[in-house]
Formats: sequence, structure tokens, C-alpha cells
Amino acid sequence: MRKRQAKKRPLLPDPKFNDQLVTRFVNNLMWDGKKSTAFAVFYDALDIVEAKKQDAEKSALEIWKDALTNVMPHVEVRSRRVGGATFQIPMQIRPDRKISYSMKWMILYARRRNEKSMAAKLASEILAAAKEEGAAVKKRMDTHKMADANKAFSHFRF
Repeated sequence: MRKRQAKKRPLLPDPKFNDQLVTRFVNNLMWDGKKSTAFAVFYDALDIVEAKKQDAEKSALEIWKDALTNVMPHVEVRSRRVGGATFQIPMQIRPDRKISYSMKWMILYARRRNEKSMAAKLASEILAAAKEEGAAVKKRMDTHKMADANKAFSHFRF
């Protein structure tokens, strides 16, 4: 960028759990600026998780955080042009980008599920990811496999 880096705006914690991570997730979940609807969907999903969970000592919020951690990628491949050829180079991911990827993947694959409501879709994706299953975890595995397959080009890192 030519100009200076944009300042990070502080996020307000959510009203129920007082957690900034929840607000960040809801902001990704939101469509058309309907934040209260997105909060309702998220809280309903956590209520469904609370009802369906097998682990008695963990709360729904902890299960959601475990699911996010399970979806988080550690390496990604980035395209780099070297001498007329384009290589996929595996690189470490910054911590905030890891969280961003995990949230976006979880929401994307929840939207593609076949349940009735978005809350039900999100709840089942959270439960699947907490058990290291589901499409979002598969996406992380595929990303890691791609990085592993291109390990030979890691010396082109910049």
C-alpha cells in the first residue's frame, strides 16, 4: 500500500457472552447489515448445540471455540511468479488471518448444509467441527495437503 496501514478498529463485545470473538463471528455471519438477526441466528445455534452436546462439562461457547480451533489452518499456499513460471509456495498464516479463515469456512459450509434454518445448519457444523469432522475441517485438511505437496518450492519464500 502507498499510504500508511489502516488502524484496527476495536470491536465491541457481544451482549450475552461479553466476547469480542463472538462479535467478529456474527459480523461475518451478517447479511445486508442485519446484525440483530445474525445475533439471533448465532444464539439460537448455540442453544441447539447446548441441547445436542454429549460433553457435559463444556458449555456451548467452549464447544464453538473448540470447533473454530479445529477449523483453523496453519499453513496456506500463495502464488509466486519465478522466472516465467508460477509456483504455489507454502507459507505460515498470521494469527488473525487464521481466525478469519476458520470463521469464513465454518459459515460457508454451514450455509451449504441441508437443515431447515440457518441456526440448525450452523449448530450442526459447529458440532461436526468440534468432533474434527465436517466440510470446514475437510477444507483445512485439503489446505494443509496442498501446502505439504508444494513443500519443495518453499525455498522461493519471500
